[in-house]
Amino acid sequence: MNIHEYQAKKILSRYGIKIPKGGVAYTPHEAKRVAFRSTLRGPWMLKAQIQSGARNKGYFLEKKAGKGGGIRLIKSRRDIVTEAEKMLGSTLVTVQTGPKGKQVGRLYVEAFTKVNGIFYAGLAIDRLNAALTLLVAEVVNYDISELAVRHPERILKIPLDLEGETTPEQVRRVMDFLKLPPRCAKNLEVFINGLHRAFIDNDAVMIEINPAGVTQGGEIVALDAKISFDDNALYRHQEILRLKDDYEASERELQAAKYRFNYSEFDGSVGLIVNGDGIALAAMDLLRGKGIGTACFLNVKGGVDKDKIASGIKIIMTNPRVEGILINILGGFLRCNLIADGIISAASEVGLNVPLIVRFEGTNKDEAREILEKSRLPIIMAETMEDAVNKLSDAVEENE
Repeated sequence: MNIHEYQAKKILSRYGIKIPKGGVAYTPHEAKRVAFRSTLRGPWMLKAQIQSGARNKGYFLEKKAGKGGGIRLIKSRRDIVTEAEKMLGSTLVTVQTGPKGKQVGRLYVEAFTKVNGIFYAGLAIDRLNAALTLLVAEVVNYDISELAVRHPERILKIPLDLEGETTPEQVRRVMDFLKLPPRCAKNLEVFINGLHRAFIDNDAVMIEINPAGVTQGGEIVALDAKISFDDNALYRHQEILRLKDDYEASERELQAAKYRFNYSEFDGSVGLIVNGDGIALAAMDLLRGKGIGTACFLNVKGGVDKDKIASGIKIIMTNPRVEGILINILGGFLRCNLIADGIISAASEVGLNVPLIVRFEGTNKDEAREILEKSRLPIIMAETMEDAVNKLSDAVEENE
């Protein structure tokens, strides 16, 4: 589950992380009232609150929104209402929303913070090494996604313990990597420990501060914030569950959630159906190596029946961006034959008009393959994940 920037900042502030003063607004005049608070002096940042990165580089579909992305610097009080009117109700398109974009229903009005430097800080689970990892990078000239692809050596990665705090040596490594002055040391330690504690306490799967700012006095300020939570742990965090914004979710996301499936959309052309986030990430990396982007992935789970599996598969099959489907299942508690039955049921209802590659491994693998072979559907079977990606690449190329 994802939340908005202003909600993430409120959570992080409880852990000692510095954030600019600000408030959320649903109308232009509410934005003006927030900006005119005595504690919120101008200039101001006016930020569209959609659950997407790269808002500052995005664009609005409507002409009334004018030029400029979803994050704007406002220097004059009289411009607050004018700019808020342009943004509210307009559709913001970013590299993460896809061409349809997302409608802006609320704004965050925030005091502008003058900083001497910025950097990226993130916490994520490294599934290959079964570790929680701190990621740090300079992002003055590059976006973090560009660095990850073109210059991964420019991203510092430090494994953190699930318990305990950051060690002085780890803080020094970050200080040296970012070339921060000595006056930042204590503030950086508080900042990293705050991210670490917030991650563990709230069962997060990812926290991003992009960017963090370094002030003249050496303070570390979260200028932006993004938190994603483990859906399976939300029963322990009712206060976080109340932050869920169904308005942000697409119809397909809501449909997947009904069956307790995890569904995510991107801007590529291949639909993935897997039974594990790690499997999804590995497949996405292999596809990227072939120059193929992922349109969406559906993470199905055990404890479901054929009809639920079929409903999940239909979500992928009816996504108009999908030009090929890769199903990669490592059967354990989730039996492969259930997936096979679901594929046939879904295909019989909505048709199968794109290449479908299937790789099964584990429980009832042979039975599942036999079910699909007898169906006479145009399905291509694969032995390994690499084999599946290669066959999908060839099939999509033939379809063009």
